[in-house]
Amino acid sequence: MDALFQAGWPGLFLIAFLAATLVPVSSEAMVLLMLAGGYQPLAIWAVATAGNTLGSVAGYGIGAGSRWVFSKQVNRESSGWKRAEGLFGRWGGWTLLLAWVPVIGDPLCMIAGSLRYRFWRFCLLVFTGKAGRYAILILLSEAVTG
Repeated sequence: MDALFQAGWPGLFLIAFLAATLVPVSSEAMVLLMLAGGYQPLAIWAVATAGNTLGSVAGYGIGAGSRWVFSKQVNRESSGWKRAEGLFGRWGGWTLLLAWVPVIGDPLCMIAGSLRYRFWRFCLLVFTGKAGRYAILILLSEAVTG
């Protein structure tokens, strides 16, 4: 994480992107490190939101791009997948506001892709949820640290 922090904006973008995939990293930690390092909060919000949203777009692409991925590579019996599938089945696209939630977020994006959910709507909902999450994180951090 220290090497990524030294990389500044590209490091934040990369870790935010990876955090929205199946790679187990924390973009929140990077955001907090950059805030503590004196980086501009609005720029942190913009870069983290863009990277994290594009990471989810990659998940959508995996879901949309290949039935082989689902039949061979994705464990559709996992508890995270089952919860995401249940949420998407019950609430539809609105569940994409939760694409940032650990365990269920990645499967939600892949399910949306596999169902060929409208891409522009997918992007809008995912962006809104992720932007809100980072805004709250940054505002809370600013309130605590003064």
